This record gives sequence, structure tokens and C-alpha cells, in this order.
Amino acid sequence: MANATFQIWRGDNSGGEFRSYPAEISEGMVVLDAVLNIQAKQANDLAVRWNCKAGKCGSCSAEINGLPRLMCMTRLNSLPLDKPVTVEPMRTFPSIKDLVTDVSWNFEVKRKIKKFQPRPPDEADGAWLMGQQDVNRVQEFRKCIECYLCQDVCHVLREHRKFDEFAGPRFFVHLAALEMHPLDTGSRVEDLKNAHGIGYCNITTCCRQVCPENITITENAIIPLKERVVDEFYDPLRKLVLKIFT
Repeated sequence: MANATFQIWRGDNSGGEFRSYPAEISEGMVVLDAVLNIQAKQANDLAVRWNCKAGKCGSCSAEINGLPRLMCMTRLNSLPLDKPVTVEPMRTFPSIKDLVTDVSWNFEVKRKIKKFQPRPPDEADGAWLMGQQDVNRVQEFRKCIECYLCQDVCHVLREHRKFDEFAGPRFFVHLAALEMHPLDTGSRVEDLKNAHGIGYCNITTCCRQVCPENITITENAIIPLKERVVDEFYDPLRKLVLKIFT
């Protein structure tokens, strides 16, 4: 057993402060273990959201020593325990209480995205034919656990607060999964440009760096979507062809 100090943010959207809690830690513990131990023994009213404790539900997102991470996947032996470990809620979203944030804005964004529109089946029995390469391309995007850490770290939302104009990296991943799906017939390129504000993204890769599922958000999702917008609205050759033939 060893001792460590945790600075945990306590409060709500109207304000709050960091409070210090000493805790005994043992080998193999993660930050969530320590927080739940503090909740059980020292701060029964501490609000913390968690579910699977296996890095698959995305519930325990927080900022640990200033970095957006999952509490259940952050091992204490990876942190410098000679200094207090700070644990605070995601800064981009409103605080409900203590470590719990209101992420409902994300659900509203997803509802505005055009749904999957499959082409008619290729076979009489209702089956579709797809190339494995096409399947592999979108499979990566299905790994998202909606922890919203990428949304939290994105400067367009975190610093510039473009909530009415910008969907954020999590939903660019979702849009990429739809736009690149071999069966989908819909087009969301105009929405990407206007409603979802992909032009605000300057591809800093900060979203990709915090993704617990290691989804290549910037290179495999956002950049290809930006290229589609450029091709559709800014390609001078395409404009010339349309002008001549329409």
C-alpha cells in the first residue's frame, strides 16, 4: 500500500473548488478506483458517473492532471504520485455536479444528422454485395464509445464555443461512417459545410490524441470529409464543367 493525494473538483455549473483527499492506493488501481474509494469513505455526496469500468461505455470521462481521459483506463502507476492527482469534469460541457457533466448537447447534434440511406438490395433474397476493403474502411469508425473526450479537447468547442455551428470530431466520425459506407446513397456534404461547420476544424489532431479507441479521427475521417466539401463547392474545374453543361 502507498499514499497519494487527490485534488477533486467539487461544485456545479455556478461554481466550485478543488478539495484535497488523501487515499491509500495499491498495485493495479486506476483513478476510478481511488475516486470511488474516496466517495465511499470520505465524501459520500461526491457525484461521479461510471458504468462498465472496462473502457467501453464512455461514462467516466474526466480531466486527469489536465488531460481528458477515462478514469477507468488511467492507471495510477502511470501518474506522478509525488504530486497531487487532479481530477475534474470535462471543461467543455456544463457541470451538473462534481465530476458529472451535461453532455446532452451531443445527442441533439446526432439527431440532426441525416440517417443511413441504403441502396436497394443486390440480390433477390435481400442481400447486398460489398467489397471487404470498403467494409474495412468504415469499420474503424464503429469503435467509438461516445466518451466525448474528443469533443472536450476540441478548441472550436472548448475555447470558441461554436456549439450552434460546429458538430465536433465525434460526429465527423459518425458522418464519415455514413458517407463512406458502401451501401449509403445519401449525401451530407452540404450539411458538412453549412450545418456542421467542418471548415472550422484546422486539423490539429488533438481529438485523435485523446481517443481511447485510437480511432484515426483526423486523418481517416475529418480530412477525407473536408476533401469532399472542397470537391463539391470549391473545385474550379468542376464549376467550369457545371457552367458549361447546365
